[in-house]
Amino acid sequence: MKALEKFNIKMKNSKLIETALTHSSYTNEHHEKENYERLEFLGDAVLELVMSDYFYKHTNYKEGEMTKHRANYVCENALATYAHDLGFLDEIKVGVGQKDNVNNTIMADVFEAVIGAIYLDQGFNVVKKYIEGIIIPYIKKDLDFNTDYKTRLQELVQGGKRVVDYELIKEYGLAHNKTFEVAVKIDNIVYGRGIGKSKREAEQQAAKDAYFKCAK
Repeated sequence: MKALEKFNIKMKNSKLIETALTHSSYTNEHHEKENYERLEFLGDAVLELVMSDYFYKHTNYKEGEMTKHRANYVCENALATYAHDLGFLDEIKVGVGQKDNVNNTIMADVFEAVIGAIYLDQGFNVVKKYIEGIIIPYIKKDLDFNTDYKTRLQELVQGGKRVVDYELIKEYGLAHNKTFEVAVKIDNIVYGRGIGKSKREAEQQAAKDAYFKCAK
């Protein structure tokens, strides 16, 4: 797994990572027993502990402030962003019917499941380094994961009076269950793409993709 190679993590039991990347739709279709749900439960607890430890030791925030900041960096939108940026989308195993709907919930769940797998295989110190290595760069950018990314992208580029446009690339699926793919262009150059169950969601995902590229 590329995300582990980046942090020089070599799993003793590779089956744990395979399980962490396996959605229930895949196990149902292939009559397998294990999916990521149990590892996700464990990873969620480990993630919360690591981030609590970080904010306690590296800030002077009061309890309420620590809770608020921790929540921002472990919310679904944040975890899905980390997973997307690490390339998890190409490695998750889902059933045929789920392939066009690997949404933020699944991405966030898999991120936590991988944490659970690393914890079991490598121990707390290794998984702590892994989590901090991923999340601290976002903390240093002071990113708000509960914001409107279309607004953030517009604010980011407006200083140069650049034009932001959203273009529907395609839509597919049944009338009651459509999926939309949108591209966002800045001065007629594609900077991001997004997929969602509504045009608005797809535009937000495209804006988020472009925002992180432009903010680097």
